[in-house]
Amino acid sequence: MKSVIILSVIIGLGFTSGFSNAQSVTSKKILIVYLSRTNNTKAIAEIIHKNVGGTLVTLELEKPYPENYQQTVQQVVKENETNYLPALKTKINNIEKYDVVFVGFPTWDMQMPPPMKSFLKKYNFRGKTIIPFNTNAGYGVGSGFQTVKELCPGSKVLDGFEIKGGIERDGIYFVIKDEKAKEAETKIKKWLHKIKLIE
Repeated sequence: MKSVIILSVIIGLGFTSGFSNAQSVTSKKILIVYLSRTNNTKAIAEIIHKNVGGTLVTLELEKPYPENYQQTVQQVVKENETNYLPALKTKINNIEKYDVVFVGFPTWDMQMPPPMKSFLKKYNFRGKTIIPFNTNAGYGVGSGFQTVKELCPGSKVLDGFEIKGGIERDGIYFVIKDEKAKEAETKIKKWLHKIKLIE
């Protein structure tokens, strides 16, 4: 398991119907941002990328979380209690040029992880379409998708996608691979079609 919490950004140009007919398919610019500790959210982001196109850019925290799971849990609980926002090492330039922003994250402490809160608070998303996606240990999104709406005032937040990933507490890490990856892609395609991002 990597100790570095990674936020990755995909900038996509290939885009299908779902927006104003006055705009061409390639006029929409897509940003997909994800946070992944055990690579499950990364796998979902890559499947989305496969279906909408794009370029991958990696974002890292200034100070990575501990590799030890229990230490990370304790740190995240304290960060949530104090509303602490960890600093992001990599910056995104010209975010204003993107029209659609996917944000993907696991459920931590039944909430959105602090690093994703840092990202959403750092940039201005007014006028953009925000699309959340989530992996979790089977307990659901928690307050994560609601937090997206709260941190992105003035944007249009579409219905999110959530799927069960690993259970790090029990030593179950990366699970969205092989047959499960195929099942996930089928579900993702249905979701992308429902929110009118693909035909």
